[in-house]
Amino acid sequence: MTIRNLAIAPALAAALLLAACSGSGDHAEAEAGAPRSSSAGLPEGNIAAGEQLANTKGAATGQSCIDCHGADGNAPIDPSYPKLGGQYADYLGHALSGYRNGTRDHALMSAQAKSLTDQQIADLSAYFASRNGDLVDLTRMND
Repeated sequence: MTIRNLAIAPALAAALLLAACSGSGDHAEAEAGAPRSSSAGLPEGNIAAGEQLANTKGAATGQSCIDCHGADGNAPIDPSYPKLGGQYADYLGHALSGYRNGTRDHALMSAQAKSLTDQQIADLSAYFASRNGDLVDLTRMND
């Protein structure tokens, strides 16, 4: 590999990562002009609608999001359940979409997410992302 090739490697890697994360893979919807706002391919989420949905009992399980994950998603009833408050909306959107389409599996979450629309997933994701949380990322690693 020449020095010239090494110089373009970071730019090429960045371009490939952006391309991989830039959509849901449903090009027909994108071409039709459907608004998308996330790497999960979801529409813009509405925090107030997400809060209402997070407090609504699901038909499949009889539970609401907060029944298991706690108020604002920060007090799960079981230590194996994730804290949702402050989590990235795109991550939550990918997770809920995965439960809905079967690429992620959990007895309660798969049943709960099965009937969610893209808009409902976006709303829930926006709501929990807007909550304060104690999740830690690496942005302040050098402080």
